[in-house]
Amino acid sequence: MTHPRLPRPLALYTFLVCCFSPAAIVVVLLESLTGADFVSFPPVGLSLRWYAQIPQRMEFVASLTTSLVVATVAAIAATILGTLAAFALVRYRFFGRSLLQALFLSPLSVPAMVLGLALLQFYSAFGIPRTLGTLALSHVLITSPYTIRLISVSVAAFDSNLERAARSLGADPWTTFRRIAMPLIRPGMLAGMVFAFIVSFDDTSIALFLSGATSMTLPVRIFTYVEQSYDPFVTAISSILILIIFVLALVIEKTIGIGKLFGVR
Repeated sequence: MTHPRLPRPLALYTFLVCCFSPAAIVVVLLESLTGADFVSFPPVGLSLRWYAQIPQRMEFVASLTTSLVVATVAAIAATILGTLAAFALVRYRFFGRSLLQALFLSPLSVPAMVLGLALLQFYSAFGIPRTLGTLALSHVLITSPYTIRLISVSVAAFDSNLERAARSLGADPWTTFRRIAMPLIRPGMLAGMVFAFIVSFDDTSIALFLSGATSMTLPVRIFTYVEQSYDPFVTAISSILILIIFVLALVIEKTIGIGKLFGVR
């Protein structure tokens, strides 16, 4: 089967977009290798001196650890919540289903700055301190819409008769879910978890309001650092963020394939 070719103007436009999209990332990566004391492009000489400073800046190391912990907890919790919500919304018809679905997806329609301010006021009103736990809980709120949407697609795609057949053969609900449903919806669960991790790890707006003295994430640390000074160190630490996301995407591609996460064969 042959596929129609893109018109040349559209193909050229697509090519230019694909080249422009990673251009900013490439510039940051190259700037982080400069040997000068100021940010410059092209870089003045090649040096890893700014990367060598990262282990010496303990506040950035602590913020990186905080971001990894918060993103991991938020991704796991959002995936569990997304799986339960997806089965309820896709499999069952009940009063208020549409309202509940809109409620779950509402964080996508609220500006992040507004949501962050609202969460800050909520925690302050009830005297809840800004800790690692409250930050992770807030990130579950903003990441769960992605897991619900992606897992819902996987739940809707597989035949529920397979579960009924397993139940008729004596399998209990947990065994049916673990042996039948989970393998079939695993691509959606992994896709949701990856998206949740990336959204949480890169978040600045929510964390800017909710980060405390002992729970400052790396994006917030970079944001506050740039307000005071802008030197090649900030490009080096930003490159670490890029590297983590790239490695995560590479691992997923090597294990199950990114295309399979979205149903692309």
